[in-house]
Amino acid sequence: MRLKTLELDRFRNYTHLEADFDSRVNLIYGDNAQGKTNLLEAIAYLSCARSHRARYDREMIQLGAASACVKGGVVSRERDFTLEARLAQGRGRQLFSNGVRLKSAGELSGILNTVLFCPEDLSLVREGGAERRRFLDNAICQLRPRYAKALAEYNRLYEHKTRILRDWPENPSLLDTLDDFNLRMAQTGALLIHYRAHFIKRLREHAPAIHADFSGRKEELGLAYQTVSTVDDPLKRPADLLPCLLRHQETHRQAELDARQCLSGPHKDDLLVDLNGNPAKTYGSQGQTRTAALSLKLSQREIFQEETGEWPVLLLDDVLSELDPRRQAFVLNRIRGGQVFITCCEEEKLEGLKAGRAFHIHDGTLDFEKAR
Repeated sequence: MRLKTLELDRFRNYTHLEADFDSRVNLIYGDNAQGKTNLLEAIAYLSCARSHRARYDREMIQLGAASACVKGGVVSRERDFTLEARLAQGRGRQLFSNGVRLKSAGELSGILNTVLFCPEDLSLVREGGAERRRFLDNAICQLRPRYAKALAEYNRLYEHKTRILRDWPENPSLLDTLDDFNLRMAQTGALLIHYRAHFIKRLREHAPAIHADFSGRKEELGLAYQTVSTVDDPLKRPADLLPCLLRHQETHRQAELDARQCLSGPHKDDLLVDLNGNPAKTYGSQGQTRTAALSLKLSQREIFQEETGEWPVLLLDDVLSELDPRRQAFVLNRIRGGQVFITCCEEEKLEGLKAGRAFHIHDGTLDFEKAR
């Protein structure tokens, strides 16, 4: 799996860009605020139609422009694909594969998978549960299109239910629709819990070993899934999880009405991370939590390879500069195989990577420098 070409029009600070990439390592270096992160954001968008730093698609359209386009030539499953995302102010987005319009963003994940490391990910363990849910959602959406569809539906239902709970005292008739929304949220939520539980099970098969290597066998990483209290086994089939979620909703019904907030459901799930039996969020040092976060991302990459038979495209956005030389060397040693994009400010920092191409970026212009 690899990205052969990329074409950008009016995307972020790129008025127009056309680039060909190496199948191995692509080093993109230059000063800050020149477009390095924007480039990786565009590549990642072609795999899931989501940005790691923009809430709305319109934020990625160049200032003053009405539309933007991201287009990539991809080799996947020994076939050639042309993926295209067209973004327009006020008109949403359109996604295409080989000229055929896609019905959902989940269809992209069947073609291109990416794993992105960015500086924000190094605080993945330290932040609240929302950050870890986002990590799970982004990873599973690429592997399971059914999950992506269920997640979008759950978020839509959640917004509707939130409005009902917020406005019911002024408009009591809204409560007539509450039971219907609860049922549909429970049905969709059961799918989310099922897929999350199985993905975390896979993480437990990979991440602890990676972390042990990372820490010189000095630390033991533990992972656990925290979901609604009435679910005794989240690995069960969704049909078996549904009664558990309905029971949880019923016990929280009055509390939700009083608080005027949606309190029950997998939107509060968390991935619990322990180091040597202690919560990493509370007791882990900065270096330990960074190591744990990197272990999660590297294990995600290995799961993708097991699932698809191909390495996903790895995107490293200025992460190595946040690590000491020993941790840098460890990460670089774990990424042999597959296509890699690495951004940094100084090319000399990555002299250990011999194979591939180097590009210099300046003010939204990408210049091919040399083979490495």
